[in-house]
Amino acid sequence: MTAINGEGKDQVIFVTKEEHEIPSTVNLVDEDADEDHAEKGLILPSGEINWDCPCLGGMASGVCGEQFKSAFTCFHLSQEELKGSDCLEEFKSMQECFRQHPELFPQEDDLQTANPGPDSEHKDSPSISDFSTSEESDPLPSQLPIAT
Repeated sequence: MTAINGEGKDQVIFVTKEEHEIPSTVNLVDEDADEDHAEKGLILPSGEINWDCPCLGGMASGVCGEQFKSAFTCFHLSQEELKGSDCLEEFKSMQECFRQHPELFPQEDDLQTANPGPDSEHKDSPSISDFSTSEESDPLPSQLPIAT
């Protein structure tokens, strides 16, 4: 016989060995197209991007949401050997939007000045603006010759 202990905020249910041997009557439901996709992950089973995924941190719906969606979609669909290398214009557009809203998207230098850590020596890392899409510019790192 099932015993229920309801002390505190939790409810503990004890069942007998015989009750465990009874087959489950739970029916699993098929995926509903109208279902909330927030907990489905970044890429839906259909291959579409789940813009409601909490992992995106609201970027798809913020002030630069359209630029973010454009850049992320381009990257996701990119077939280039260096994935996303064909999306520089989209990422530049997104970065420009970030610069127009420094109160929402502080630059790395601003963060370093506001919160210098124990290792306050700043190490420069390349950003999307370091690359150019013009044919006359320097090659991308993947196009540089390899020293032997």
